[in-house]
Amino acid sequence: MRIDLHTHSTASDGTDTPAELVRAAANAGVDVVAITDHDTTAGWSEAAAALPEGLQLVRGMEMSCEGRGEDGHPVAVHLLAYLFDPSSREFAVERERLRGERVSRLRAMATLMAEDGLPIDPDAVMAEAGPAVGRPHLAQALVRAGVVDSVGDAFTELLSTRSPYYVEKQDTPLERAVEMVSAAGGVSVIAHARARTRGRLLSLDHIRDLADHGLVGLEVDHPDHAAHDVALLRALAAELNLITTGSSDYHGANKTIELGRHTTDPDAFEALVARASGVPVLSGLPSGEAVPGAGR
Repeated sequence: MRIDLHTHSTASDGTDTPAELVRAAANAGVDVVAITDHDTTAGWSEAAAALPEGLQLVRGMEMSCEGRGEDGHPVAVHLLAYLFDPSSREFAVERERLRGERVSRLRAMATLMAEDGLPIDPDAVMAEAGPAVGRPHLAQALVRAGVVDSVGDAFTELLSTRSPYYVEKQDTPLERAVEMVSAAGGVSVIAHARARTRGRLLSLDHIRDLADHGLVGLEVDHPDHAAHDVALLRALAAELNLITTGSSDYHGANKTIELGRHTTDPDAFEALVARASGVPVLSGLPSGEAVPGAGR
C-alpha cells in the first residue's frame, strides 16, 4: 500500500487542480493521498468529487507556523493538519487570518521588486495567484519575466529568507496551532523539520515540548531530508512516542518530485486515522461517489 500524505494543488501553490491531483495520484499507483494546501481547505470538495475508484483521500492542510529555532530565535515551521473539522470556529478564523498574511506578504515582496526595477507587475502577480497566494506564484512570474531560469533558482536567490526582497509574515505559534488542530478533531504532524536547504531549523527541544501539547507525529521521510536527519527524526519520534510519516511534498510542475517519492507505513497511517475525529478518510467508488473509507 502506497500512502502519500503531503501534496499541493492549485488551491495553493501546486500546478495540478485538486481533481487533476487525485487522478495523478491514482495513475502513479498511490493508494492513499492527502491534499494539504497551504492554510486552506479550498481544494477539498473538488478533490472528493473527482476521487477515482480505489483511491482514498485524506483531507488536510499545511499550516504556516512559528517555532523556536536552534539558535533560540523564531523560525518559520510548517504543520501538517489532517482530518480536522473545517467548521471549528477558532481554527477557521485563524486560517482566514493566515491567508490574509500570505496576500499582504506576497504583494509587499512583488512591490519591492518592482520598485527596484525588476520586470514584475504586483497587480498581475496577485491576479494570477488568486486567493491562496504563495511565493511560488512570484517565482513563476520571475521565470516568465526571464529574471531567473527556474522556480528553484528563484527560491535560492530572490525569494530566500536572505534576500533583500523577503518580507516576514505573522504565522501561528506552534503550540497554539497544535492545540487548535486537536480541538477541531484533527491530528498534527510537523512537516520537513530538518529541511536544511530551506534555512534555519526548528529546535529539537521545541519538538519535545510540543509532544506535551498534543503533537501526533513527525514527517520523517521527505525529499529535503538527508539520511542522517532521517535517522535523527526517527529516533526522536521513538523517544516521544510520535507517529512517523513519509511524503513527496508534491507540487506538480513547480517541483521535480513525483507523487509517492516517499510514503507512509500503513500501520502508521492507521494510527494517525485512529487519533482523528473531525472528518473521515474518503474512498472513491465506481460510481464516482466518495464515501467514508478505511479507518473512519
